Amino acid sequence: MFTIQDQLFTLIKSLTKAEKRNFRLYVNRLQSAGDTKFLQLFDVLDRLAEYDEEQALKRLPDVEKRHLPNLKRHLYKQILTSLRLIYIQKNIDIQIREQLDFARILYGKGMYMQSLRILERIKKTALEHHQDILHLEILEFEKMIEARHITRSRKVENKMEGLLEEAAHRSYVTHYSNLFSNFNIQAHGWYIVYGHVKNETQAEEVRNFFESNMPKGWDEKKLTFFERANWYQAKMWYHYIRLEFEEAAGQARLWVQLFQTDEQMKQMDPDLYMRALYYLLVLLYLMRSKTEFEAYLRQFESFEQAFCEQMNDNSRMIAFVYLNLSRLNHSLLRRDPKSGILLAGSIGKELPLHEAYMDVHRSLLFYFKFAYLYFCDGRYEKALEYLNEIIHLKSAHLREDLHYNARLLHILCHYELGHYDLLDYLLSSAQRQYQKGEGISEMSRATLRFLRQLTQAPPASHLQAFRQFHTKLQGLQADKYERKALNYLDIPAWVKGKASIGHQSTP
Repeated sequence: MFTIQDQLFTLIKSLTKAEKRNFRLYVNRLQSAGDTKFLQLFDVLDRLAEYDEEQALKRLPDVEKRHLPNLKRHLYKQILTSLRLIYIQKNIDIQIREQLDFARILYGKGMYMQSLRILERIKKTALEHHQDILHLEILEFEKMIEARHITRSRKVENKMEGLLEEAAHRSYVTHYSNLFSNFNIQAHGWYIVYGHVKNETQAEEVRNFFESNMPKGWDEKKLTFFERANWYQAKMWYHYIRLEFEEAAGQARLWVQLFQTDEQMKQMDPDLYMRALYYLLVLLYLMRSKTEFEAYLRQFESFEQAFCEQMNDNSRMIAFVYLNLSRLNHSLLRRDPKSGILLAGSIGKELPLHEAYMDVHRSLLFYFKFAYLYFCDGRYEKALEYLNEIIHLKSAHLREDLHYNARLLHILCHYELGHYDLLDYLLSSAQRQYQKGEGISEMSRATLRFLRQLTQAPPASHLQAFRQFHTKLQGLQADKYERKALNYLDIPAWVKGKASIGHQSTP
């Protein structure tokens, strides 16, 4: 992975062949023959496998070290400028901003009537594409011109009244868009900090938090596209946190349906659409709704196939993560680990291409699902390879539930492999970790205690011990606060298998 200090190098390495070719054409059009040092720096950095400033300077004899920071800043700006020229045709907000810039330039030259004509034209574009903040900025600029100059607008009946009314409405929309986006972030933030509720007291705390932070004084019938999107997301998080998966899925469906009723937004904001599909698929997976899951997975795959070529790098990375996590969940939902393992092989080859730009949690989530599929298929050594990547992570923030599930699955793999000499150490280490954690299910804690008892019991008693523990787990399964854990590590299924065939190896 690249470090924060190597932002220029990271940007250059992210460029496609077409983007590099476009950059060189852009530079050759604008730069004189004598002003090519930053292009030379571009070529040098492009050839390096890893960022090495000393190596770069050796290949640039005409560049002194003290001048390198300014040269890098200039190159960084020029690359971004060339990329802007490419993506201006793909991003409506960039197009609107360009026209807004043109309007400001014309106004600065005293051509305010021409400036007003541009503003009137792009105002409609902003409205049609739900660019609420840009729409407000256009209106405010238009008002400023009308206030400072004598224009023909005064002769048009109700022109000024309409402009003021439109500006007031857009201010209202922008205000509530801000409130709803804040509310969505707050709801999601609660989950990141506290996770799912563990009892009725916490469920009541979430309800109070939700009601106290909910935007007030709005009409749901008048909500704009993005206001609705944020509102549905916030309610989805609320129900998800409270383990109300059916209600959460209902909100996720409404979120997806927003894009069905406004098809152009799938292309305008593919990242948000794929996020909606992904979270709906997660909830359907938790609900074990196989038929509906498969229908939305096909919808996701069709969208990715149709628009992949039009997506930018970030969108392609998001498609890779969300779609492949959903495919792995599909294999688990069908209880078909072999198909999941085949899929894991192809994902594993492509994963390094995206890891530099992915959140580390996403990478480790892939590793955990790979490990769980191999565990379900009885290939415990292979499962351990991926689990070690999670357990031995030395840096970066890691979600507690992922870490604790990985620790427990790691122990189960060693148990299945008969590594009884390791179990005492692994169990003691895991129990110390579990004592520090707050979001650990009782089922996981009980499983650790059970495994500890097994290591101290004679082999002949293991079959009966598994049967007794399976009965105990049935009681825990009835608790809704324990059920979610089964979707990521189905301990009762493993215990049931052992209770039916026994375990004859000697600890």
